[in-house]
Amino acid sequence: MRIFALLISVFLILNCQAQREYKFNLNFEEHNDTNGLADGWISWGSYEIKKSSLSIEGVNSVKLTYSDSSEFGCIAFPIPANYHGNKIKLEGYMKTKNVEDGFAGLYLHIVDENNSKNLIVDNMQEQNISGTTAWTKYTIEHDFPEDATTFYIGGILNGKGEAWYDDFTLTIDGKDIQYLEETRTALSKITLDKEFDEGSKVIMPKLSFELIDGIEVLGKVWGFLKYYHPAVAKGEYNWDYELFRFMPNYLQENDKAVKEKLLLNWIDSLGEVEICKSGIPTAKEAVIKPDHKWISESINNDLLKVKLFCIYKNRSQGTNVYVKPIENVNGPKFTNENMYDSMPYPDVGYRVLSLFRYWNIINYYFPSKHLTDKDWETVLKEYIPAFINAKNELEYELVVIRIIADINDSHALLGGSCDKFEEWKGNNISPVIVKFIENKLIVTDYYKPELKEEIGLEIGDIITKINNKKVEDIIKEKSKYYPASNIPTQLRDISMDILRSQNNKINIECIQNGVITLKTINLIPLDSVDRYGMFRKSGDKSYKLLNDNIGYVTLKSIKSEDVDNIKKEFKNTKGIIIDIRNYPATDVMYTLCPFFVTENSPFTRFTYCNFKNPGEVFFGRSYSIASSYNPYKGKLIVIVNEVSQSNAEYTAMAFRAGDSTTIIGSTTAGADGNVSEINLPGGLKTRISGLGIYYADGEQTQRVGIIPDIVVKPTIEGIKNGRDEILEKAIELILE
Repeated sequence: MRIFALLISVFLILNCQAQREYKFNLNFEEHNDTNGLADGWISWGSYEIKKSSLSIEGVNSVKLTYSDSSEFGCIAFPIPANYHGNKIKLEGYMKTKNVEDGFAGLYLHIVDENNSKNLIVDNMQEQNISGTTAWTKYTIEHDFPEDATTFYIGGILNGKGEAWYDDFTLTIDGKDIQYLEETRTALSKITLDKEFDEGSKVIMPKLSFELIDGIEVLGKVWGFLKYYHPAVAKGEYNWDYELFRFMPNYLQENDKAVKEKLLLNWIDSLGEVEICKSGIPTAKEAVIKPDHKWISESINNDLLKVKLFCIYKNRSQGTNVYVKPIENVNGPKFTNENMYDSMPYPDVGYRVLSLFRYWNIINYYFPSKHLTDKDWETVLKEYIPAFINAKNELEYELVVIRIIADINDSHALLGGSCDKFEEWKGNNISPVIVKFIENKLIVTDYYKPELKEEIGLEIGDIITKINNKKVEDIIKEKSKYYPASNIPTQLRDISMDILRSQNNKINIECIQNGVITLKTINLIPLDSVDRYGMFRKSGDKSYKLLNDNIGYVTLKSIKSEDVDNIKKEFKNTKGIIIDIRNYPATDVMYTLCPFFVTENSPFTRFTYCNFKNPGEVFFGRSYSIASSYNPYKGKLIVIVNEVSQSNAEYTAMAFRAGDSTTIIGSTTAGADGNVSEINLPGGLKTRISGLGIYYADGEQTQRVGIIPDIVVKPTIEGIKNGRDEILEKAIELILE
């Protein structure tokens, strides 16, 4: 009996050890809370959660029971997404009892860095599992999102009833995650570092010229290491928080030689950089090359210079956790950049981080850095006092939008939690729409036509003053807060906000029929109007036949299924007008554009960032519009203006490849190419044009826009008379 008892004891010990070989408690067997959540599990909602002995395997399962204090109940197990793969699959068992007014399902929720974006949320709602069901195995499967930081897996109950869950399995490419080797463990070092979650703990000394110089060097070294040093690129450090660890001693030291010694020691603490014996090639046809002259010009310590140049020569050639190419586009995607949105007015350390992050992203990954009005090398130093001295949330947001404006990119707007900036512009707006026509601010339409009599303004009226300020002075004052590639686009955006205010009324001076008139305009809530109707699609049909057998197409509302009808119905017309004074509702690049081409026609060429040599931008191959089997033989007139931006500009370039194309109107927004988003502390977001877009011959489009073959602009007289003078010119050109 004693031998038998001993064997039983050994069996139980071995069995317990075998049970604990798995990494994650996905079968609820580790359950130290008698009734509630199993070990490692979390919950959302307020349904009752209990341990249950109705298990599919082992001893325990978990049970969710409806509670009238909440709409749902959910259990989830968080797993760090330290893996690579192509397919991710969640399997698990579920049984239900009397589920009604809702559903039950497995739950797979995958988020990207810092839980800032949902990549996958699947709760099986579309399967509508309800009523009473026996234990059944269910499956959720998706493409593996490479941006994943955390997997949440579990079960959800929505509505009344009860649901049991047991024995979850998560696999990546068919391999059980319980036994799968982690391949991205470095990311957890970023996310698990919590030391400065509540603040940077940085105290800024009184600014001096010497301190500003030192901060500038620190910002450049910090960004240099972020994108070049292999250990930092792998994510072995939370590079934001390493800055906060380093800054206090650095800022308190006044001696430049000591500061540089601190920088040298900091670099040494990151570990040795492996020498790349074969050398690292650079692109042959580079538009921009990395410029590291600041190392020689700003640093005295020879050993520090040598160390930095050695890091560059042997820079990271693997994946950088802070940036990677967007799939199928190759523009930069900035990852693991925490927005720190819990602090809308970041402390001084975080404000310095915001400046460092943005300046270095532009320095290394903005493909049009060489086209900015300012020398980007000087911008970091210029903005150090402004970021440090920003006294409140509004001042911080205003200085952020100012530096964004300095890259001269119409894509580069300020978004995210920029509520103070929006309040500063005004939450109320005039019921009239205004635009700059012939360099004057003109009433062109009404947001609320029913208020026309009350407003007392007619289309064509010229507004000269707003609240006793000349319009031209307002433009000078506001322009630094309106990022744009060129002046017409900047005026486009200013005109959309110029009649906004926090007050309920504004006073204007205007010219009506040659007479100067003073008026008080009652404002309406900003959210009661659609200010972006000129960009967006409408419900109208996208094409129609005009008089004299001329086809007209607006891309504002075009649908994919319209293209074949346009080709059939307009094939024998005298000419076709394509109106792109809007944003295309559907991409017609490879469907409608070939209709106007008789042979393969190169129309564009991109520049890309070199991810193996940050700071280098190079030309890729050219792209063509393929010839059409049965091309259109009439004239094609394409209409553009400052509203034509991004895909609208790219589409105009493609139409220009046609045999008989004439582009008319005015210069476009000058911001082509896919956008790349940037997160900044304080919950702020901005964007850049992430690719350089050129004509096939290398001619520039960024900032320049699409220059019309024939310039035609609206006139004040035409606006008064309700004429579309650009469309009239298009018709005239076809009838010539």
